[in-house]
Amino acid sequence: MKQDTRRFWIGTSGWSYDHWWGDFYPTDLPKNRWFSFYLEHFAAVEINATFYRIFADTTYHKWREQVTPAFRYVLKVPKLITHHKCLQNCETDIRGFNRSANLLGECLGMLLLQVSPITPFDPQRLREVLQTFDDPTRIAVEFRSKHWECDETRSLLCEMGAAWVSADSPRSRLTDWVTGQRAYIRLHGRRRWYADNYSMEELEEIAQLAQTMTTKGAQEVYIFFNNDFGGYAPKNALTLARLLW
Repeated sequence: MKQDTRRFWIGTSGWSYDHWWGDFYPTDLPKNRWFSFYLEHFAAVEINATFYRIFADTTYHKWREQVTPAFRYVLKVPKLITHHKCLQNCETDIRGFNRSANLLGECLGMLLLQVSPITPFDPQRLREVLQTFDDPTRIAVEFRSKHWECDETRSLLCEMGAAWVSADSPRSRLTDWVTGQRAYIRLHGRRRWYADNYSMEELEEIAQLAQTMTTKGAQEVYIFFNNDFGGYAPKNALTLARLLW
């Protein structure tokens, strides 16, 4: 049965990749029109650039003005917060980033909080960080260490309404955990990081997982392909969108 795709926000982790030229982007399309072309195919994008540097307000205003209210941005929380400070003593940084993100208005979908693998298992530390954000239900938490994969973490996210990021990579497999009104699937490549082409069978499995998440209470499911090498991400995302439509 076909589903309402407004429940599924599908896209890629970024859009400005030179190696997509001639593969996803037409060879005669100027680079300054790439995002417009992306918008013709996807209703959401995950921006990793916010992880690496701070952007001026004018950039957020530009992002907002480039899209319709039906588009959703996901911003990755800065590494200063997640990897340098490891979620400690970062209240001022979080509030500053939250203020910037809110400039996107209704086009702000979620904030991706990637917990560094060197961050010790400390649920209280995570709780305090989630509480510092304006809306914990718009935080998607991706763990890069197995010691966070436990019932205590799951219970905490459920209590806060934050989303558990179901990540697929050579080191992790997808789960159907739903811990809030929004669910999140992040696809890095099953056999090779960032350079693996998902098969039709695997994409069908991912589509089924997304459907299952809605039956478990997720009102929205965000799904992003981070396997950008070889132009696999947009190809896989377009195929998944067709499966969910």
